[in-house]
Parts: sequence; C-alpha cells; structure tokens
Amino acid sequence: MTVNPYKTQPPKAFWKTAVAARHMADMQDLWTPLALQKADRVATAGSCFAQHIGRNLALRGANYMDMEPAPPVFADAAQARDWGYGVFSGRYGNIYTTRQLVQLFDEAHGNRTPVERVWQKGDRYFDALRPSVDPVGQDSPDTVIALREKHLAAVRAMFADLDLFVFTMGLTEGWEARADGTMYPMAPGTLAGSHDSEKYVFHNLRHAEILADMTGFRDRLLSVNPEARMLLTVSPVPLTATATQDHVLPATVYSKSVLRAVAGELAEDYDDITYFPSYEIISSHPMQGMFFNPDKRTVNQFGVDLVMQQFFSGPLAEEFSTAQAAAAPVDLICDEEKLEQALDRADAVR
Repeated sequence: MTVNPYKTQPPKAFWKTAVAARHMADMQDLWTPLALQKADRVATAGSCFAQHIGRNLALRGANYMDMEPAPPVFADAAQARDWGYGVFSGRYGNIYTTRQLVQLFDEAHGNRTPVERVWQKGDRYFDALRPSVDPVGQDSPDTVIALREKHLAAVRAMFADLDLFVFTMGLTEGWEARADGTMYPMAPGTLAGSHDSEKYVFHNLRHAEILADMTGFRDRLLSVNPEARMLLTVSPVPLTATATQDHVLPATVYSKSVLRAVAGELAEDYDDITYFPSYEIISSHPMQGMFFNPDKRTVNQFGVDLVMQQFFSGPLAEEFSTAQAAAAPVDLICDEEKLEQALDRADAVR
C-alpha cells in the first residue's frame, strides 16, 4: 500500500497548524538557523534592510567587521552614519543589485576599472559608485579616485577575511553606463552627475542574469576565501519608484519575486549559502501589513523586532543572547529614499 507522503511531514509543513492556528508573532520554525559562533567574522552589504541584521549581530556580541571605521571628527555615531560610516561593513553605501556586487568585487581585485568613476555637481566631485557616502563631495576628481582606491583595498581585505557574508538583495532595476555596463546605485543626475540617455540606459535585471551574477560572485569569493559562507535575505521594502512602464506595485512584486526565486535556488544548490525569510515575515499576507508604517513601505520597529526574534532562534538564541540587544533603534541609511527626496525637490521648483 502506498503511504501518503505528507503523513511524515512535521506540523510546520501544513498551513492549518503552522499559520492559520497561530498568531503572527508566535510562528515557529520559519527557518533553520545556520551555524554561527561569536568568533566568526561577519560582514554585511546590500539594501537598507541589511543594516538591521548587521547591527543586531554586533549588539549581541558577534565579531562584526567594520573595515572603514569613522575618523574622530564626527560629533556622534549618527553623524558618522550620514557619511556612510558604521552602516555596513564597508563604506560602499547601498548595494541594491547583484550586478553592483559582482562589479565591486572585480574592481576591488583589479579585474575591472569603470570608465566613469567620478560625477560632478556644481564645483564638487563625487564617487559615482557610492555618491551618497560623501554629502558635500571633494574638490577634485583625483581626490575622489584616491579615496576610492583606499576604499577598494578595505573591501578586498573584507572579502579575504570574512567567515560569513550577509547580503540583502534589494532591487532588480538599475541604471548602467552604455560604455562598459557599469551599474550605479542611483540614477545619474539624482545625487550627482547628470542624466544623458546617450551615456546611460535603464536595465531591469532578469532571473537568469541575477542567478549568473550570484553564482559568479560565489565563485569569485571562494577563489580568495575558500571557507566563506553566505547568508541571503530579500528586502521587504517596496520600490520607491520604478523606471519601467508598470505601476510601482506590480513592478515591486516582480522585483521581489525574482530576487526571492534566485535566493531560494542558491540556498538549495549550495551548502555554503543559507536563506533567511525576512521578506516573508514582513510582507506575506498573514501579517496583514501591520509591520509597515503608514507609508505602506518602510518597516516599523515591531516588524524589525519580529524579524530579529526569528533570526536569533534555536542555537543562535543561545550563542548570541545578550541584554544589549534591546538598544534603541536607529534610522536606516537608504539611497533610494534620496530619490524620493530629489523628486520632491524637483516638484517644488516647478
């Protein structure tokens, strides 16, 4: 007699017992925590939401990597964050797309040099690959390049030394240079530079491209750090705006769905890659949208706390249990928010 294969499945496999019969704050076994010790060196990168995981790991005593610590010229940590310090493990700003990640790795290891690395705004010059980390810019392109070379050396050391790389996948949409395919974190002309359709083109990355980016990045990372592991998440934060012809809602669903599919495939295919469902915890319909602020986009502190509760479960709860974990929240540093601010300023001028 054939036995129903679902008979041996645990309660978490059934919607009735795992979701319908539980309060949203009391769901269990949403993921299998990866093995992680306090001594393991952890680095973070990605979209805005990645900052929560890195910060909470640091608060709980993890060996969190800060490759570019703030110089002692800022009044406090909040001011330093406005200049890109202490936001991620490197001062690279938001890495929203997988293409940015691969290109950063290649540039840090001397395997590519973007044709256009400097943008101008007025009489000031900015790093085109991380325009938000320097709010006032520099007085010459040469200074920008010198600072970038120092940054790339820190990134190269980070990849070589880390034990776990936490990457939050944020967007499929990006703007790239026609000359060499360099993808920028922000559209030219938003924070610096100027938009020129002859020089730049919009690119909405597809599943195959993103999967190729991530498998290529994994190969690159393991070539310089054979023991490295990755933890992937997908940001639950919707798009601020879309450059497609679609409504921003289906554009958001497309972007997040593709990223989630890639992350899931990578976690299934490679033992050194783990997926954590922060996207599902915040965005799935059983949560009834209650973890978003009134703008229906940014995540409130209740949602952040629930994500961290689920993350630090099982063996991670024991390894990283500390009273410091309840520290006050901080504002996220998000380049995409500056897009909305730039649009608001443009509307005010009209």
